[in-house]
Amino acid sequence: MAKASTTTPQERADKRVKSYTDLMWHIATFVIVNGFLWAIDLMQGRADWAYWITLFWGMALAFHIAAYLLDTDGRQNRRYQEYLTEEQGRANQDSTEI
Repeated sequence: MAKASTTTPQERADKRVKSYTDLMWHIATFVIVNGFLWAIDLMQGRADWAYWITLFWGMALAFHIAAYLLDTDGRQNRRYQEYLTEEQGRANQDSTEI
């Protein structure tokens, strides 16, 4: 069972902003570093090793994006609150029917 949040709205907002900023830095670093690696690879006339770095780093970046979008803690708390409200409504309805 999920617990009620013990953090303040400001703390949750700070966490969300930090998470967003970290994601943006990851994307920027990915683009800059991979662009540099591809430039080196193409100047060598091969274009074969930068592909692998971009592929695997891109998968890691995709997981980072998914983690940011899913935001499990916030989603769980919202779902818990929805179910709790629903169950309280049912309990109130059952008590008035008796």
